[in-house]
Amino acid sequence: MTSLALARAAGKLALSKKGFDVKILKLKKISSVCDYFVICSGSVDLHAKAIANAVERGLREKGVRVSHREGEDGSAWVLLDYFDVVVHVFVEDARQFYALEKLWGDAPVETME
Repeated sequence: MTSLALARAAGKLALSKKGFDVKILKLKKISSVCDYFVICSGSVDLHAKAIANAVERGLREKGVRVSHREGEDGSAWVLLDYFDVVVHVFVEDARQFYALEKLWGDAPVETME
């Protein structure tokens, strides 16, 4: 699976759990951090955790295992690291505070619906 296919699969899985404002930031040409960020929002911390769990489970079923996971109970931000793709699931207030889209504002963006 290519890193773009992985990012899109993660975005679709987030949408399947009612994640909203799902975006893929294409970092491949501007950073060595990773190829793509998948960023989405959940309404509350339990929703964000459910979205992250669905992404992790769905990608595992496709044979892709998460390398590292951060943010658990009560966290407003859950991060799933797949090396070339990093999935960020935020509660909306935390997303606005950390403003990854602004920090990486020169990255091309793909919006998923």
